[in-house]
Amino acid sequence: MNNNRWRTVDVVVAAVLGVAFGVIFWAWGLLWDGPASAIPLPGRALIYGIWLVPAVLGPLVIRKPGAGIFTEFVAATVSTFFGSPWGLVTLLYGLFQGAAGEFAFAATGYRSWRLPTAIVGGALAGGAATLLDVINYYPDTSAAWKWAYAALLVLSSAIVAGVGGWALTRALAQTGVLDRFAAGRDRALV
Repeated sequence: MNNNRWRTVDVVVAAVLGVAFGVIFWAWGLLWDGPASAIPLPGRALIYGIWLVPAVLGPLVIRKPGAGIFTEFVAATVSTFFGSPWGLVTLLYGLFQGAAGEFAFAATGYRSWRLPTAIVGGALAGGAATLLDVINYYPDTSAAWKWAYAALLVLSSAIVAGVGGWALTRALAQTGVLDRFAAGRDRALV
């Protein structure tokens, strides 16, 4: 039996996670452009990681190739539909961030679901976001500014998306809602 084959429940749960985070993304965008805009860039990058959680959470829960891309892209699509201030470029971000976050799991052959892999996935998703941001929004900033922004964004992503996605997976597993998934039966996620 091919363990990488997606079941209907995999698609549904990944989509539900994506939709839930799409709503969170939309609300986070309001915060980013509202009260959080008082935090000067590049410091605001410290709160960026929330946009990258599905890139790590999807693979941790579904444990199939493509889960990070799918979950992050669905979230980006919902956010765009709700009126993301960044418009359709949000979809490009969803694809790149999802692929980058998933790369950490792919590098292990989709066999490691532990905290260090999640942290690397979060950091890689942050790296993708940094690259897109610097190209699209901050091309004229100094090299020092870009490096500071990158360091803060990758740190935020490693903590919020990596550690946060891993902790959220554990919390969901403890409720029993993931019992149909290996993530719900794996008690050694450390």
